[in-house]
Amino acid sequence: MPVPIHVAVGANHKSAPLDLREQMFVSREETPAFYEILKGRGFHDALLLSTCDRVEVHATHESPAVATGILRDLLASRAGADDLGERLYALTDRAAMRQLFAIAASLDSLVVGEPQVLGQLKESHRRAVAADMMGRTLERRLQAVYGAAKRVRNETRIGERPVSIASAAVEVARDVHGDLTRVKGLLLGPGEAGELIAGRLKRNGLTDLRLLHQRPALAQSVAERLEITLASAGDREAEIAAADVLILSVGSGRHVVSRDELEAALKARRRRPIFVIDAGVPPDADPAIDQLDDIFLYNLDHLERIAVTGRAGREDEAAAAWAIVDQAVNDFFTDGAQRDAAPVVTALRSHFEAVRQEVLSGKAGHQPDEATRRLVNRLLHEPSEALRSLAETDPDAAVEAEKLLERLFGLKAGDNS
Repeated sequence: MPVPIHVAVGANHKSAPLDLREQMFVSREETPAFYEILKGRGFHDALLLSTCDRVEVHATHESPAVATGILRDLLASRAGADDLGERLYALTDRAAMRQLFAIAASLDSLVVGEPQVLGQLKESHRRAVAADMMGRTLERRLQAVYGAAKRVRNETRIGERPVSIASAAVEVARDVHGDLTRVKGLLLGPGEAGELIAGRLKRNGLTDLRLLHQRPALAQSVAERLEITLASAGDREAEIAAADVLILSVGSGRHVVSRDELEAALKARRRRPIFVIDAGVPPDADPAIDQLDDIFLYNLDHLERIAVTGRAGREDEAAAAWAIVDQAVNDFFTDGAQRDAAPVVTALRSHFEAVRQEVLSGKAGHQPDEATRRLVNRLLHEPSEALRSLAETDPDAAVEAEKLLERLFGLKAGDNS
């Protein structure tokens, strides 16, 4: 029986532009129907991870080529395309597993080390369980992934950078506006860096926070996690003018707000300052915004410098985290190979014992020389016939089988002793 192979197909911030990822996004409400489609295509063990930065499916299947083809077609159809080419990556076995480890450890994120990605993975896990799509293979892999992610958090400082950036944003917001309980905020875009900063501002008193984004389903998922209100796109001008803190978190490569928009907002606010946090990767803010009086523009690098976290240290921590991930992947496959081999060894032992008992129960059982001769002949009969048959039908496979036997039993070619 073929052994199911782990496959992963998806698009992230490195492989596909934001517009394409947003088209593929699967909302919480759509998730049960998405899993039903997978069931109808022959999948019984699958995990959908759908966020603003990635849409990715992990699954097991007896034929990796068939599975990746189905998943590529399914995701491409959500984007209204026949084929997305290299914008979708397809990984199998060890590479798929390493990808899952990297996601949980926040090594495959726009802002490396961001803490919320692990929570998103666990929420996706719960939804897969609820849809009866979490089989033993993926479940075992996810438990190993969670253990490695915990090690990364405990043994490296990789998570300090995003937390420090968010804390620096709180510090600057207080410097500009004072008591955050009297401050209004607007989050433009659902990016994970902006979500992290918005969440930290909320925990420090900013309760009047709204979210504005052109993709309702994607925006809704972020608003629910942050427990904030969705703003109407038709109220964009008024929402920007009302914002004391404006968080830009789209990362589309285009300017999210223009200098003219913020100039108009300042006039409507009677020049009350606006703290603009550019959390986009790439940056969302038009550089000309920084020329406006009463605009305090900070991007992630500015906030990082406030947090006194150097790039070299960040790279060192990322390298240490990757070392933990690679070790965890190797350990998982080594343990798995041993676990997979154990039933075969047990079955082989049982077979040998059954043949031994059969030989001993016959007439030769009381004659040691004859009994042992018959035992050896019986044990070697089926393997010998199989090797002869293999040599006739597939000589190359027969050679490999002989090499494997030599390795298993410590034999040397031509050894007749």
